[in-house]
Amino acid sequence: MFTRLLLAIDDSPGGEVATDFAIAIAQHHSAEVHVFHVNEYLVGGRGVTLLTRAEAAELVTGAVHRLRAAGVRAVGTSVVASYRDVARRIAGTAHDRSVDAIVLGSQRHRRLGRIFSPRVRSRTLRLTALPVLTAPSPLNLSGAPLRLDDALLAQPDRTARVPSPRP
Repeated sequence: MFTRLLLAIDDSPGGEVATDFAIAIAQHHSAEVHVFHVNEYLVGGRGVTLLTRAEAAELVTGAVHRLRAAGVRAVGTSVVASYRDVARRIAGTAHDRSVDAIVLGSQRHRRLGRIFSPRVRSRTLRLTALPVLTAPSPLNLSGAPLRLDDALLAQPDRTARVPSPRP
């Protein structure tokens, strides 16, 4: 079904989850993945971007390495654009690379975050006829991180005694 995917990432936890999501989809469909990052100019920053050129390259390279380590064919690029052009650059790159679907990360915005969010997902949906697959939002666990040992200890003992049948 999918032979070529565009994975649009940023440096948030949602980008990491989107990479894992893209790995699963690409492995299932034997698809190749193009990792794409838009390094946004800071508003009023006079040409300063959110990430340095080296940080943006490291972000893309890291995702490409993760995909390749999972056996997925992958390449990547990074471009610089205004925050208003992020969705347009994603849709344009998807069209230029003739991909079958776009994979985006998800980040749940609360309260004032909704007002100031760039709404990349909804804008991308409006700009392309391609399927836009949204990875699940990363889990936020309150308190200390949950370790596997703690999770296993919290499980009820399933090997408990089975009552013998009554005579």
